[in-house]
Amino acid sequence: MIAADASGRATIAIGRVKVGLRTSNKAFLDLLHHRYTGYIADREAPDYEFDIVLTPPTDTDADDDVRVFREGSDWHLERGDFHAHWNPGARQGRIHQSANPYSIDAVLRIVHTLVLANEGGFLMHSASAVRNGKAFLFAGVSGAGKTTISRLAPDDADVLTDEISYVRKEDDGYHAYGTPFAGELARAGENLKAPIDAVYLLAQGPDNRIDDVDAADAARALLTNILFFAEDPELVQAVFHSALEFVDRVPVRRLTFVPDARVWELIQ
Repeated sequence: MIAADASGRATIAIGRVKVGLRTSNKAFLDLLHHRYTGYIADREAPDYEFDIVLTPPTDTDADDDVRVFREGSDWHLERGDFHAHWNPGARQGRIHQSANPYSIDAVLRIVHTLVLANEGGFLMHSASAVRNGKAFLFAGVSGAGKTTISRLAPDDADVLTDEISYVRKEDDGYHAYGTPFAGELARAGENLKAPIDAVYLLAQGPDNRIDDVDAADAARALLTNILFFAEDPELVQAVFHSALEFVDRVPVRRLTFVPDARVWELIQ
């Protein structure tokens, strides 16, 4: 196991956003360093910092609905297994949870959705990989083949995630970043970034082919797969416009495929 930072903090850098997690519990700190191996940036100052207050295990359910809402300057992030509040202006927050790193996963995802919403980016329920210096996203409902296409990726492709893609709007277009948020592959993605070349809407079928998708269907598919939890009309509207701008600038196509490695012959 990786040794914990002497300051009692693990700083996790995903998509250029650094979130510091402070705890006095060394065992939990070691667990965080192990869980986020490849995404630890303890030598850098965090953009936002959270104190973690560990609570005894309870019967609350991590599958309870998430609630994310704002009161004044503070955001409240709630689920059965955690309660957090965060003041982005002060760059400080506090998380109450049991010693479960997957609760932190959920808090980090929510925080990143809020940060990205103000910058024209988003988290998307999709796999993503880099090949030949270009990033490709593969979106679909559960069972559509996100993990399958990630498993089939050739040696010259780097899988960024098989579950949640990280999309940032930058000066030269949209980039995908690796994330530690794993799906069925049960491993963190490569900590890389690349410009997004295309989004593929996955469907399994009798042959491998790529079909065009009209702009309206592309926007609907994107909005269906974007992760956003906040009860905030202004930010919901911002995410909506970000999705429309994205599909106007990045090709969205339908990829029907047979689940074998030959599908990657179409993805260059």
